[in-house]
Amino acid sequence: MADFSPHQQKIIKRYYNNFDQIQQQRLSEMIGDIYLSEGKKLDRLWKNMGELLKKLEFPQARIDHLLEKRDPKLLPGVLKELEGK
Repeated sequence: MADFSPHQQKIIKRYYNNFDQIQQQRLSEMIGDIYLSEGKKLDRLWKNMGELLKKLEFPQARIDHLLEKRDPKLLPGVLKELEGK
């Protein structure tokens, strides 16, 4: 991190300190998009949802179940569970 100014270093540290919160916000936005999308965009969103849950260290078996069912009604429960961590 020596290549960055002190100001840039603070920004980078804050980003990584709040990484989980940022990803949870992204997840909640993605849930809304899934409810409103259809076709190829919906397929892409579900794929991205699986990748995001993996980054958030959600159990792989549960991710596989969600991607198999593709039921948007299950996603708010996942978000509440992640917020409880």
